[in-house]
Amino acid sequence: MHTSPRLLLVEDDFRLRHDLERHLLQRGFAVTSCIDGIQGLSALQSQCFDLVLLDIMLPGMDGLALLEALRLQQNVPVMLMSALGNEQDRITGFTRGADDYLPKPFSLAELDARTDALLRRMAMFQRPPGLPHHPRLSFDEEALDVVHNGQSAGLTHSEFRLLSILHEHDGEALSKAFLYQQVLHRIYTRLDRGLDVHVCNVRRKLAAIGVRHVQIQAVRGQGYILVSMDNP
Repeated sequence: MHTSPRLLLVEDDFRLRHDLERHLLQRGFAVTSCIDGIQGLSALQSQCFDLVLLDIMLPGMDGLALLEALRLQQNVPVMLMSALGNEQDRITGFTRGADDYLPKPFSLAELDARTDALLRRMAMFQRPPGLPHHPRLSFDEEALDVVHNGQSAGLTHSEFRLLSILHEHDGEALSKAFLYQQVLHRIYTRLDRGLDVHVCNVRRKLAAIGVRHVQIQAVRGQGYILVSMDNP
């Protein structure tokens, strides 16, 4: 059974914190919100998270101090958020152990793209050695497409996001509700066939470039799973 990604949000601005929390919940994250660095550090010491969104300008313990304390204990990915956008501030953040830096103000679309990319990278780093990496199917993060034997599939952005998420959870059945939130950014309803259409398109485009070793299979009553075949 799939578990929602666990995200810690540390932001002292009430309106921004509320808006971000609501948006991230709609995207399928399990969100814990904190208003300052002390609360954030306490949450990190008592719970496990997949991603931290951390404001720098916090009352009491600021974001950089929290980040420094965090890095003494664990390697959870951290994205800093700050209106301090000059080069030295960004360098300081990365030096303290940040994985990404999101300057304020930012759009929700950019936030989504950065969080997805960060979780994708971490999933690849944490993949157990026994799981296949699909060496003949390359994911081009810049073009948002996949390449097989030199041929591009021509995926749309949503199709690429769908295949990437399934690839991150290789061999794990993902629910339609989760995929709707992650891929289409909307709530799943039984009459909505949008995800099924995307799956059909991805299957067709992968077959067109000769991909046989990776298949998207339906799981009755659940959703979809990416399956690796023995003979690529």
